[in-house]
Amino acid sequence: MAPRSDHAGGGAAAAAAAQTHGSDFDSIDPLFHVLRVLPFSFLRPPRTRLRLPSNLALPSPMTVFSLILLTYFAVVSGLVYDVIVEPPGIGSVQDPATGAVRPVVFLPGRVNGQYIIEGLSSGFMFLLGGVGIILLDLAVDRTRPRSLRVSFGGAGAVAVVIAYAMAMLFLRIKIPGYLW
Repeated sequence: MAPRSDHAGGGAAAAAAAQTHGSDFDSIDPLFHVLRVLPFSFLRPPRTRLRLPSNLALPSPMTVFSLILLTYFAVVSGLVYDVIVEPPGIGSVQDPATGAVRPVVFLPGRVNGQYIIEGLSSGFMFLLGGVGIILLDLAVDRTRPRSLRVSFGGAGAVAVVIAYAMAMLFLRIKIPGYLW
């Protein structure tokens, strides 16, 4: 616990004392200070003047958002796993009673393995939940018209509920008997 000040109204003095003692580079290690000061005593950074090309413009916020959303989808759907392991798109299982082969989208019983369609469908559900949360955030903006806020709120809530229900369904298919 930090020591208490004896002064009842020492607001400014206490803030100044906290600033002088609360530095990011406070360390009692002398090697830290040597490594922090020594290289800059004889090395000087070059004085370069870098300029951006005049025809280069910043991307629009929607372009950046779209790239981040696409990257999020690729990561949560297991695209890296799919590229490295190269699993089949869907699986197949033979029905013991009839002998007919039927397609299987989820690889049951293996948590660390997936078919390509399984990863893409799970990633889409996570993406749907994220977009639902974004819509719910847009619904609380008081500057928008009421009808638009109600639409955003309803669509966001429906998207989050569908994403949660489907993700839990996928989990129960993937791991039979889990959370029952």
